[in-house]
Amino acid sequence: MADLLTEGVVRGRDDGRRAMTTTGSLQAELSDLFANVLHVQVPSPDTDLLATARLDSVGMVELLLQIEKRFGVRVDMRDFEIDHFRSLRTIAAFVAERRRDQTA
Repeated sequence: MADLLTEGVVRGRDDGRRAMTTTGSLQAELSDLFANVLHVQVPSPDTDLLATARLDSVGMVELLLQIEKRFGVRVDMRDFEIDHFRSLRTIAAFVAERRRDQTA
């Protein structure tokens, strides 16, 4: 069965689409969120959002609200670790892990 992986979507022979929960597709969604909602340009998935001052305290609060809204992942402040929010890659990994935890 030759499925074709294209931009986070799996296409089968019938060209049907099924959403994938990969960190790659999460990174794409996060990139869109940063660009269009937070109005922050992130040059690469590994850009340190904190060290480059792309994400400040107000941006962090908005990011946490958007993560809950878009991805259904609630971030409990007792478990908050800043390193999970340093880059698109680490945020995507965090969201993917929390989603797995919620379905387990």
